[in-house]
Amino acid sequence: MPTVTGLLETALYVEDVARSAEFYEAVFGFTRLFAEERLCALHIGGGQVLLLFKRGASAHTAGQSPVPPHGGRGELHIAFLIAASEAEAWDRWLLARGIAVESRQRWRRGGVSLYFRDPDRHLVELATPGVWPVG
Repeated sequence: MPTVTGLLETALYVEDVARSAEFYEAVFGFTRLFAEERLCALHIGGGQVLLLFKRGASAHTAGQSPVPPHGGRGELHIAFLIAASEAEAWDRWLLARGIAVESRQRWRRGGVSLYFRDPDRHLVELATPGVWPVG
């Protein structure tokens, strides 16, 4: 079987691309690689990219783009890995920006997760090593 070597990009579907891009840049310091009305690509580090698509704008792209149509609805979930030593600092960082942490979870393997919402109510998780039995 051929090998997958990592996760290159993941996508969220948002109402206002500029608003969401500003949120992810301000909260996480992600850098903008590309932006237009229907899409913003943010570099999150380690060669990984977060794509923010205008909700519905990519559902009917046949013949307009080499990428097949796609989309998503609802309150989706995304998790970013953080260092265990920085969990409390992240908690304070979010609080200082008026971002409510909805849940704090300590997992049986020792990992910690902080859960909060982005402007489109997607569930964002900051997770330390020890959530899953990997890496």
